[in-house]
Amino acid sequence: MNVLVDTSVWSLALRRTVGTAAPETHELTELIHEGRVIMLGAVRQELLSGIKTVQQFEKLRDVLRSFPDAPLGHEIHEEAAECFNACRKVGVQGSNTDFLICAAAMHLNAAIFTTDNDFSEFARMLPLVLHAPRGTSGTSERLKVTAIPQTRRSN
Repeated sequence: MNVLVDTSVWSLALRRTVGTAAPETHELTELIHEGRVIMLGAVRQELLSGIKTVQQFEKLRDVLRSFPDAPLGHEIHEEAAECFNACRKVGVQGSNTDFLICAAAMHLNAAIFTTDNDFSEFARMLPLVLHAPRGTSGTSERLKVTAIPQTRRSN
C-alpha cells in the first residue's frame, strides 16, 4: 500500500537535530526507497512555507520535486468537505488540509503517515488506514535533502 506522508513527518525528518533518531525518520527513508510515498500539493506548500532563505527554499523545493503531486480532482475536494462536516457534526475538529489528506488517502487507497494525533480521532469517524513505523534497525538516520532518490511510485 502506498503511503501519504503528512507534513508533520516530513518536518520531523528534515530537522537537523530532533529528527535524527526518530523512528518516523527511518520509516520515511524506507518508504522513499520502496517508492511508496505519495505527495500532496498542500503538504508541499506547508513544507515550503516559512523557509528563511531563498537558498534553503530552492534546495528543499528541488528535493521535493522528486515526488510528483498526486492528482486531486474536484471530487476529492468535495469529499474532504464531507469529511470535515461529518467530523464536525460529532465535535471532532481539524484543518482543511487535514481533511484533504483524509479524502485523498481514501480515494487513493493509501495509508496516512503522521505524528499528528488528530488523525486518530478522524479514523474513528472515517475509513482511514494510519501507517506506523515498522521499527528501527538500531541505527539513527537523518533524512538528507540531497539523498532522496527519484520515486518509483506504482499505483
